[in-house]
Amino acid sequence: MSNEHILRAFDRDLEAVQAMIMKMGGLVETALADAARAVDTLDEVLADQVRAGDAAIDALEEQVNAECARLIALRAPMGTDLRMVLSVMKIASNLERCGDYAKNLAKRSKVLAGLQPLPGATGSLKRMAKAVGLLLKDSLDAFIARDGGLAAEVRLRDHEIDQMYNALFRELLTHMLEDSRTITSAMQLHFIAKNVERVGDHATTIAEQVIYMTTGSLPADARPKVDAVAGLGGQV
Repeated sequence: MSNEHILRAFDRDLEAVQAMIMKMGGLVETALADAARAVDTLDEVLADQVRAGDAAIDALEEQVNAECARLIALRAPMGTDLRMVLSVMKIASNLERCGDYAKNLAKRSKVLAGLQPLPGATGSLKRMAKAVGLLLKDSLDAFIARDGGLAAEVRLRDHEIDQMYNALFRELLTHMLEDSRTITSAMQLHFIAKNVERVGDHATTIAEQVIYMTTGSLPADARPKVDAVAGLGGQV
């Protein structure tokens, strides 16, 4: 087989993998939006749909990884092509984690259904989830377009998500201090908010992989972050 044929075959295989990534990204975006809506409306049927749909996201990640491993073994890509394959695998891993966080949101929405509601808190959470969903969409658009500029913009916007998270944290803390009966509800909403914030982190990591693909190196400067609020922070 000529070099030209090999290159064309590699390009076809890579396009197929990219199509899997975009399908996976679409499923994750939908899962996040549906999970946020389930939290806002306490829709248990929708929450169950999100949880059930996570299996398809996991299966796509396995498919992407298997195809990338095959590409590396058969085509022995180098330079830009190798960066592309490695980045695709990293992006798939981050999307899978985003799917897990959406599933966690759905699980906690069912717990919220039996707790005292907190006026305004779910609205703040809904706005935060919408902003994170847009961040994820833009990171995937940057991947498809190989747009390092858009990827750099996404990376900077993670700062805004941190600010929204900290503002919501303070809102929840106020509820707990004013009425101890709201503590359980506020804790659940905090865990949900932390999951949403982490989806933003993964969207930013995807953007950084796009920068790596287009420039050959990851950003040298530290990602701008808002200092975490002390208290309820930590692993969720």
